[in-house]
Amino acid sequence: MARGSQSNRALVREAAAALDQFKYEVAAEIGVNPPPDGYWGDLPSRQCGAVGGHMVRRMIEMAEQNLAGRPGARIRP
Repeated sequence: MARGSQSNRALVREAAAALDQFKYEVAAEIGVNPPPDGYWGDLPSRQCGAVGGHMVRRMIEMAEQNLAGRPGARIRP
């Protein structure tokens, strides 16, 4: 990776808080107990990866629904 580039950032700054809340919602749904202090470094990578994977799946499903003409639809597992 090039020096100074950062790929782990929200493209829309206003969306950062919503993405963070979404992360905690997904973690609760799949049974991962996030740390109360917000530091995820003590969790095993398998658990963190599961949260990220489920987030991506739900975002893709929401995007597909939006493309199908149902904007604002929420996905439930």
